[in-house]
Amino acid sequence: MQTDSTARDAITDPVIEVRDLDKTYEGGFKALKGIDLTVRRGEIFALLGPNGAGKTTLISIICGIVNPGTGTVTVDGHDIIREWRKTRTIIGLVPQELKTDAFETVWNTVRFSRGLFGKAPDDAYLEQLLKDLSLWDKRDAKILMLSGGMKRRVMIAKALSHQPTVLFLDEPTAGVDVELRRDMWAMVRRLRESGVTIILTTHYIEEAEDMADRVGVINKGELIVVEEKTALMQKLGKKQLRLQLHEPLSGLPQALSAYGLELNGKRDEITYTYDTQSERTGITALLRDLAAAGIGFKDLSTRQDTLEQIFVELVKEGA
Repeated sequence: MQTDSTARDAITDPVIEVRDLDKTYEGGFKALKGIDLTVRRGEIFALLGPNGAGKTTLISIICGIVNPGTGTVTVDGHDIIREWRKTRTIIGLVPQELKTDAFETVWNTVRFSRGLFGKAPDDAYLEQLLKDLSLWDKRDAKILMLSGGMKRRVMIAKALSHQPTVLFLDEPTAGVDVELRRDMWAMVRRLRESGVTIILTTHYIEEAEDMADRVGVINKGELIVVEEKTALMQKLGKKQLRLQLHEPLSGLPQALSAYGLELNGKRDEITYTYDTQSERTGITALLRDLAAAGIGFKDLSTRQDTLEQIFVELVKEGA
């Protein structure tokens, strides 16, 4: 396991590099357009985008499932075409679809998956893996008999069976219960601490907000932004100042029109939205002008845009 210092050094080291990647399917549909992306070793990278944006195509190309069109992709310095055997041993993939042998047991499925990658048997590792995923008591159960959430755990166990250093999670918590989602993210954090690089796609943007170090947004086959999560929220997020008034207003005075204020339905709360990156927020001038207009307030609070709101705005701009 990496020490804190080595983990900090490693995170600047690229483990996946995608350069000028295009992909056009038969029929002419262009799924990816000039993708340039670097994923750093040891980070959790969240890839967000609406349905059909190109997330799964991009992941499938890196993992060697879909042939690329033009461009280059390397994993840990190895070209995915020329050195495909090596890159596939480095990568683990948890796909969206639950595909596995329904009539095989959990234990045999995971053990067989490890063998497919040429790894020597290591029952102690697999036992611990199944215990971490709360699957150990189901090791002799046939996949057919498991719930959807348990089948998802088996898919994760298969992806980790050969001890990959890069793990792709394509909508890993789709259709699973809250408890499993919590368990899975705890395991993801442990994997990252051990040096595994995690790339995830998710419809649950609050998960990306909670888990990711960096965020990429893809729309219509184009990567429209890649940014540190906190920097993205500071750069693109808006902040709102909410003022609870002493008395409801019949309307906002014309003198305050420049602030773009919003009055709630009860007319007893004013919302002022401002840019966190501006040199001046305008709050001091607003409070002064409110006082001059004879409008008093009894409480105030602020609220920052969530990653989901930023994502929606980015996709809207790129539409």
